[in-house]
Amino acid sequence: MAAAPSPEVLRAPLVVEFPFTRSLGPVQSAFLTGLRERVVLGVRCGDGRTLVPPVEYDPVTAEEIRDLVEVAPTGTVTTWAWNHEPRRGQPLETPFAWVLVKLDGADTALLHALDAPGPEAVRTGMRVRIRWAAERSGAITDIACFETYEGEAGSVQSAPHDGVFGDPVTGIVAPARLDYTYSPGRAQSDYLGALADRKVVGERCPSCHKVYVPPRGACPTCGVATTEAVEVGPRGTVTTYCIVNIKAKNLDIEVPYVYAHIALDGADLALHARIAGIPYDQVRMGLRVEPVWSDGGRFPDHYRPTGEPDADYDTYKELV
Repeated sequence: MAAAPSPEVLRAPLVVEFPFTRSLGPVQSAFLTGLRERVVLGVRCGDGRTLVPPVEYDPVTAEEIRDLVEVAPTGTVTTWAWNHEPRRGQPLETPFAWVLVKLDGADTALLHALDAPGPEAVRTGMRVRIRWAAERSGAITDIACFETYEGEAGSVQSAPHDGVFGDPVTGIVAPARLDYTYSPGRAQSDYLGALADRKVVGERCPSCHKVYVPPRGACPTCGVATTEAVEVGPRGTVTTYCIVNIKAKNLDIEVPYVYAHIALDGADLALHARIAGIPYDQVRMGLRVEPVWSDGGRFPDHYRPTGEPDADYDTYKELV
């Protein structure tokens, strides 16, 4: 008897990406503006140590600290690790070493890249110096990397600095990005397969008998495995919603629009989807909706009103 073919393992590349914007206090502003001017600033804390990179509060006493000092662009490697395959967005495109460098005049180490021909050229205790970026804007990337340096450590002392520069940097935008490959398990693979046939299928818990959509392979309440497939919907009820006023990158939907939690008929968990076919300011809790599929789509493009009377609050209050 021939063995049954193994089910296809679904995989999809996914990217989570967004710009993280933050304002800067006086210490971080001076530090980043200083890098733009090829000046490295630290801060002196209550016990006399000089911290580089600087922090705004004393790590021992938690008191606010503003005593800025300038340190040297040279230093000593305290520890390191070789990066044989640089990733997108890292400081160098060729293999390099991640190093912790205690700059001359500092008491703590700064993490950055060291440009070296190979791991055999890197060692703890080696002397290095900053290689400045040709174009600087007031960011940690103004330090292009570290490079080897033949000078001795000597007895460099940090010097007081007022932290005043022209056109100070007051905020930064740091891109955050996560690339990964997602592979759903058995339950979600079945769910996606049903969606391709324009059906919504959840799974019922054998203990509490609730039907979860999308299914997770286990009941989140009872913790027991779920295997009984249950088709739900396709119609449902809006349980809660939000109005989106910021246009998302690479999403061809005009703002404002509405994203809602929808309890499909027969389901005990609300899923989220976009609401269309109705002015955004007329969407409401209890609105009855149905899915709209695009040609060739593997999932509903959006949900629209069915024209039915609104559902009574008591019928969906447990799913809000």
